[in-house]
Amino acid sequence: MELTILTGRAHPELARAIARGVNRELGGVRIAPFADGELDVQILTNIRQHHVVIVQPTPPPAENWIELLLLIDAARRSSVKEITVVMPYMGYARQDRKDASRKPISAARMLKLLMGSGANRILTIDVHSSQTQGMIDEPFDNLFFSAELLRHVPDVNWRRVVLVSPDAGGVARCRAIAKRLGCPVALIDKRRDRANVSEVMHVVGDVRGRDAILLDDMVDTAGSLVKAADAVLACGARTVSACCTHPVLSPKSVARLRRSRLKTFVVADTIPVSHKKRKGIGRKLHVASCAGMLGEAIVRIHAGESLSQLFDDSLNLVSGTS
Repeated sequence: MELTILTGRAHPELARAIARGVNRELGGVRIAPFADGELDVQILTNIRQHHVVIVQPTPPPAENWIELLLLIDAARRSSVKEITVVMPYMGYARQDRKDASRKPISAARMLKLLMGSGANRILTIDVHSSQTQGMIDEPFDNLFFSAELLRHVPDVNWRRVVLVSPDAGGVARCRAIAKRLGCPVALIDKRRDRANVSEVMHVVGDVRGRDAILLDDMVDTAGSLVKAADAVLACGARTVSACCTHPVLSPKSVARLRRSRLKTFVVADTIPVSHKKRKGIGRKLHVASCAGMLGEAIVRIHAGESLSQLFDDSLNLVSGTS
């Protein structure tokens, strides 16, 4: 079965890097708006009986979702054999439960739209909550990129590091990595009164005299991240850096990160980071490419091989730099 990689307009640079890494050319796709703003989508490559991989992260605006749904439908109507959606960042993943009356579970609905459109499998990176994988019955593979991010923190001595989870939800991720690297774990105890607003309460764990690295799945407004960094330093940490997989980077975040006391700030390229944002945050920002891991995962899926080895390989590389 032939493998063909397609992409929408959300992050074509990442799709091209993935395709280069697996020695393939991107399939042809034309996406253009009509006069009223509706999208006209056409796949230009013959993909009959192919395994089609569609690369499309889904950060705002919601048009990225519409584009992905239309690409899936176009592929399905082209008599493909299988459709794998590679969604490095899954928008709406934070809305994974009904936390108030008369609200949707948006993460579940968006996933069901994908599968209902004809997708057979989803591949993503550091999804916000692992329970999201149980919202559909079809295969849903979630890659862990945090270990790769740690490789981009300069001058690391793991005997002096403490990994810090900014909330209770990320403790398991920190523990899994810290166990292999032989460093302790700490936790930020915080209270969130409403979306995008949080108050750091205190640090659980000993960070005194250590280089603290905050690990999180995303950075949006950066309010929580900056407060967490201040709290860790107030508890006696030597330095504080941060590794956040998905750079959502809402408008206020750039100035906050630039003024923050973070020594190093590492993100993945699951979402494009504009030149303006890079310049605004400054030299503390490092962007790590996830193209290599995604390309390897795509090849393994196509060949029917295991993906779990990818996480172990990343940890081995990190520990080897100590």
